Amino acid sequence: MTILYVLLPLALLCGAGAVLAFVWAVENGQLDDLETPPLRILADDESSTCPRAPDARPGTQQASIPAEAPVRK
Repeated sequence: MTILYVLLPLALLCGAGAVLAFVWAVENGQLDDLETPPLRILADDESSTCPRAPDARPGTQQASIPAEAPVRK
């Protein structure tokens, strides 16, 4: 029974830490662009990012992948 005096506050602290980490991530823009990161893995060139029009906004369907990527030999 005495273990509950340790585990209950520890569980509450872990839960509060997770909520604070989520709020921090939302406020700092970590969840703003959910479309580009999955598309980056499909790009062949390691130094480039996913091609996107300069005036594109996150959440729009303007992200594109090149139809024919260059073949490395």
